[in-house]
Amino acid sequence: QVQLVESGGGLVQAGGSLRLSCAASGRTFSRYAMGWFRQAPGKEREFVAAISWSGGRTPYADSVKGRFTISRDNAKNTVYLQMNSLKPEDTAVYYCTAQLAGTYDLWGQGTQVTVSS
Repeated sequence: QVQLVESGGGLVQAGGSLRLSCAASGRTFSRYAMGWFRQAPGKEREFVAAISWSGGRTPYADSVKGRFTISRDNAKNTVYLQMNSLKPEDTAVYYCTAQLAGTYDLWGQGTQVTVSS
C-alpha cells in the first residue's frame, strides 16, 4: 500500500521550533517531487514548501521563507520540514504530499502544529 505518514507535530511557544517528518512507503519515492501544505481552521489548504526529486529545487511560500527548510533523505524515503521562529499564524494541520503523476496526487493524513503566543 502506497502511503505517506507525517509525524512531529505538537504544541510549541511562539519563537520555537519543530521538525516534521513524512515517511513514504509502498514504493521508492526518490524520483518524485514532494511537498508540504497546511490548512488552518476556516481556511483553504495552502502551499508551504516543495522539493524536487534531487533536492536541487526548493520553492517556499513567502510566509515561511527564511524560517522553514524542506529537505529529503531518499535512502530513508523521508521528507522533512524544519520549522524555526514559529508564529501563532503557523498554527495548522500540516500535510505531506507527493507528485506521482505530475500533480500532488498522494496525501498523508496530516499532523497538527499549534503555536501559542
